[in-house]
Amino acid sequence: MLKQKLNWKRPVFYSLLPVFLVMVFLGFPLPVAPPPATKPAQEQTIVVKKKKKRLGLFVSGTDCDGS
Repeated sequence: MLKQKLNWKRPVFYSLLPVFLVMVFLGFPLPVAPPPATKPAQEQTIVVKKKKKRLGLFVSGTDCDGS
């Protein structure tokens, strides 16, 4: 049987050669479209509890006169 010394460099070079040629004509890095814009996150709302109006026990004198 023939034993051949397998070299990995030559197949890798020839498989990457088309990529290098494309990069020569288009530039580096390859022009790609920007990723789509992400949607902003939904704003979180906080429930605000209304304060109950408290009626005072002491009524001022001007309120009682009615004038």
